[in-house]
Parts: sequence; C-alpha cells; structure tokens
Amino acid sequence: MKVFDLARMTAYPYEQRERNVFYQVGEFKARIIELPPGGRMPDCDMASHVIFCVLEGQAQVWVNGRELTLQQNHCLVTEPATLSMTSEQGVRMLGIQVAKD
Repeated sequence: MKVFDLARMTAYPYEQRERNVFYQVGEFKARIIELPPGGRMPDCDMASHVIFCVLEGQAQVWVNGRELTLQQNHCLVTEPATLSMTSEQGVRMLGIQVAKD
C-alpha cells in the first residue's frame, strides 16, 4: 500500500508520457496526464480499459469518434477504444489503464 500526492507530482509532456506513470503492476497502470492550454493528445488505440479522472481544468475527449467534455471532478470509464484529447484551457487528470481479460 502506498499513498500518492497527485497535486505534487510533476507531469511530463505527451512525448515523455511513460515518465508520468507512478504505479504499475501486472495489468494495472496509473499516471498523471497534463495538457497545457491548447494541448493535444493524438489518437491512441487502447487495448485496455481506461479511466480518466479530471483533477483540474477541462478537456474534450474523443472515444471512437464520439466527443465528450470532461470537467473538474468528472470521471470517464471506457472499454478498449481509440482515444484522443484536446484542452483549450489546460487539464490535469489521473489516467488509469486496466488490461482487458
């Protein structure tokens, strides 16, 4: 068991996203995701279930082409899908991947 302070974690840009992983075991991975204002996460074909919990800000997320707006305190849970994201004002979120059985 370990407690993580999400507010104090450094978030690296998308190109260094593996540095944002703070916990990984087997089929479970947790990371901090941060997009600056005008930031973008390109299409990702995810083979795992994904959970996004917005800590601060707002983002537009596309799940298999369907657009959703996520705001602070929103949580999205999705099955394996093609995902992308943009943020006009910036966003900081928790991203969790759980491998599909």
